[in-house]
Amino acid sequence: QVQLVESGGGLVQAGGSLRLSCAASGRILRTLHMGWFRQPPGKERDLVAGISRNGGTIYYADSVKGRFTISRDHAKNTVYLQMNSLKAEDTAVYYCAADTLPGVQVPKTGGEYDYWGQGTQVTVSS
Repeated sequence: QVQLVESGGGLVQAGGSLRLSCAASGRILRTLHMGWFRQPPGKERDLVAGISRNGGTIYYADSVKGRFTISRDHAKNTVYLQMNSLKAEDTAVYYCAADTLPGVQVPKTGGEYDYWGQGTQVTVSS
């Protein structure tokens, strides 16, 4: 079992920054592919950033490239999502997810992830 706890969400003005954290327990982080998803109101949940087990492969959705950065700290068993230049359309509930299956590629779809956090709300005011 893997437990994921997100933190760092909140209300921010457009152009501002937030850093989300996802603390993992139950399994060491270096055995997990990790992803950050988001679900805006009334829309589907989509991957915004993913990072492979060893950090060697990173994926970003086109909508966040150049603004968001995903990173992992194995010593703290924590994954981060640094979000800069936030826009109103970034408003969503953000979820951390973990994939425990073998493989080298970052999973792109929610169905490939085995464990999910409870989500943290990010609201960007324009």
